[in-house]
Amino acid sequence: MSTNRQAYRASLLHLLDDPAVAGDGAVVWHEDGLLLVEDGHVAAAGSFEDLAPALPDGVAVEHLPGKILTPGFVDAHIHYPQTDVVAAWGAQLLDWLTEHTFPVEQAFEDRAHADAAAAFFLDELLRNGTTSALVFGTVHRTSVDALFEAALARNMRLIGGKVLMDRNAPAALCDTVESGRADTEALIRAWRGQGRLGYAVTPRFAVTSSDAQLAMAGELAAAHPDILIHTHMSENLEEIRAVEGLFPGHGSYLGVYERFGLVTDRSVFAHCVHTTADDLRKLTEAGATAAFCPSSNLMLGSGLFSLRKACGCGTRVALGTDVGAGASFSLLHAIGEAYRVGQLQHEPLDPLEGLYLATLAGARALKIDHRVGNFEVGKEADFVVLDPAATPLLARRTAAAQSLRDRLFALSILGDDRAIQRTYLMGRLAHAR
Repeated sequence: MSTNRQAYRASLLHLLDDPAVAGDGAVVWHEDGLLLVEDGHVAAAGSFEDLAPALPDGVAVEHLPGKILTPGFVDAHIHYPQTDVVAAWGAQLLDWLTEHTFPVEQAFEDRAHADAAAAFFLDELLRNGTTSALVFGTVHRTSVDALFEAALARNMRLIGGKVLMDRNAPAALCDTVESGRADTEALIRAWRGQGRLGYAVTPRFAVTSSDAQLAMAGELAAAHPDILIHTHMSENLEEIRAVEGLFPGHGSYLGVYERFGLVTDRSVFAHCVHTTADDLRKLTEAGATAAFCPSSNLMLGSGLFSLRKACGCGTRVALGTDVGAGASFSLLHAIGEAYRVGQLQHEPLDPLEGLYLATLAGARALKIDHRVGNFEVGKEADFVVLDPAATPLLARRTAAAQSLRDRLFALSILGDDRAIQRTYLMGRLAHAR
């Protein structure tokens, strides 16, 4: 069989581990680097000087001077049906859901609408350098069919799920315990093993699911050990009070999910802004992940997630854009927002830690780090070409950068989709600016 090979010469940056834990030894940086891709997988990644002499005969090297190759970004929490309410003015979480989210989600019963929204959503991810994501659909099975079909066509490594929601929402957006189980099982059967897709059991949050539905979600997760659990927790103080009223005697918000078997090493809890240290330690013991969504937490006035507190408890954390409460699809932008949230708490975020949260940490949260997340040999070649000179201001600022951290910090504060020159999926060009 013939081998398809491509080689790219540029600066090369990726993480082998969390630099906040492992130190700078986790950082791989080659100012003059080379990435060799064979049949969609990383065959070599290192310095050009070391690797170029050993390149197989006939392999052309594309030189990208001034550019930086990084792994594709991994979004640990995002809602594709909320694309049309990005930048919607409103109050805080519960009112925002009622005024903006629930009305737009009702349209996803129509497959043509879902198809158009899914195509736009995935192309927007790729335009922003995001190659994998954990995605909320709506309560409609059609929403997930549309998302997965579009992702399969693009060969994206993507995980999604149908929302489970049987109370405290408009009737048009409520399922039942029985219909939610049937639809979820049908979606798992239809899409498991298709391309690079994965499934997540997706109760919206405790407020909109009955005891019986949360129990059913836990049963589904236990019956299918290859799928994730994706929901929200402790985002907003009013939401937390609502959960306390609906589930008295559970001790905490996390205690509700614990009761129904939803706290595992496959669980991703979006936000966790107001989670106690005790519950963070329980998340750590379970191996669960908190998805830090700084943009939406600021937009909705939910509060300030403390990365230092979570990491001090040993909790896994990854970064999410949380579109549409989040204001941008760009994980570069999210790194910048995470820095600002940290500054308000006197917890400055190291730029390299920010890159980790947007790449390998996300891959670990989604249980796909054996496939993507860095440039280790054998992994799938999902990567982006960053342009530090994408805008006049960015070009001027990065040209004066005194270190890798300085250059990366400028990209996270000043960069957006314009800084993504190209996005590749398994070595194939998926987006070019």
